[in-house]
Amino acid sequence: MASEYRCVGCGFRVKSLFIQYSPGNIRLMKCGNCKEVADEYIECERMIIFIDLVLHKPKVYRHVLFNEINQETVNIQHLLWKLIFAYLLIDSYRSLLLRRTHEHSSLVLVTVKVLINVLSTNLAFLFSFAIAAKGLLNEVSRKREILLGILISSYFRIFLLAMLVWEFPVSVIFITDLLVLTSNSMALKVMTASTTSRCIAVCLIAHTVRFLVGQIFEPTTFFTQFGSLVYLSSLFRIL
Repeated sequence: MASEYRCVGCGFRVKSLFIQYSPGNIRLMKCGNCKEVADEYIECERMIIFIDLVLHKPKVYRHVLFNEINQETVNIQHLLWKLIFAYLLIDSYRSLLLRRTHEHSSLVLVTVKVLINVLSTNLAFLFSFAIAAKGLLNEVSRKREILLGILISSYFRIFLLAMLVWEFPVSVIFITDLLVLTSNSMALKVMTASTTSRCIAVCLIAHTVRFLVGQIFEPTTFFTQFGSLVYLSSLFRIL
């Protein structure tokens, strides 16, 4: 998302990540600050990168947010609109999953409720996130880049698509939301170089406001998630 690449270890700006001598023959460049290889993930398989993302490793977040998605190689504006559409689509499916246990209205009414819920909660999230980021992180100049980072770091929502094939308890949705919160915090920490506590506070405020606004339109979802979470914790105790 930046015009310059970053060292995944220390975050220092570097002009290039590798030198290519011939197809398939490259030499990785070293960081001028920490003297380590600037980005070892260039030679890693996609599965390794995905696993490290799930493990919340700061190095792989720098690789994805600064080196993989760079203004020199990616149309940022085009990517941003595609991610917004995909995020809202998956969030609509999430809202439907929360309603399927107690909703018996017509299809049109359910669709209208889902659209209102998704648009209102995400607008509340954006406004509260912007206010919290300005107050705690003093970040006002890179709105587009930070928004793109938050969308990318919400990749845990993709796991909800598995519920199209397999049946899971509703608590899985709640757990996914927690993982999205922690992933957003890590992305924000990497992009702003702020302290972990401040980044978690910003994301926690935004997600809390999003949750509370959602309860205005669908208060029963709280009891559904809470009951499923209690059931899941009791199951773990038995095991």
